[in-house]
Amino acid sequence: MLGARLTLKTKISHILNLKRAIVAVALLAGVATSFLLVDDRQQSPDSDAVHGHSEFITVAQLPLEGQRVYALILQGGPFKFDKDGTVFGNRERLLPANTRGFYKGYTVTTPGVTHRGARRLVCGGKQVVSLLCYYTNDHYASFRLVVSE
Repeated sequence: MLGARLTLKTKISHILNLKRAIVAVALLAGVATSFLLVDDRQQSPDSDAVHGHSEFITVAQLPLEGQRVYALILQGGPFKFDKDGTVFGNRERLLPANTRGFYKGYTVTTPGVTHRGARRLVCGGKQVVSLLCYYTNDHYASFRLVVSE
């Protein structure tokens, strides 16, 4: 009866370690899935590809406007446009499949453009806990997974 000899503190520690491992596996599964869905098309030299790879972009590498929107997403708003935070349907199926309503779209403004422009952040999960975000600079033609530094 090894379980009976463990202190409550040790049991809690084991549970927390198990939860961390489950979260890590889930995040890795999402990243692996995104590798399978990467757009093969060549990007123009003036695109914002990261280190020659189009799969990922760090928060710090987002345009300044994207960094601001990302911070707003994490704090729950307020957002500039009425459509921000509404359901993104993933009709193009470029993002990993998920239930309807999982993904929400947010406008990343483009300096000098008087309309919403083409840049967006699309995040999955609860608004305040958006762990899975993608950036597009071409109005949903391609996406890059946003990763922490």
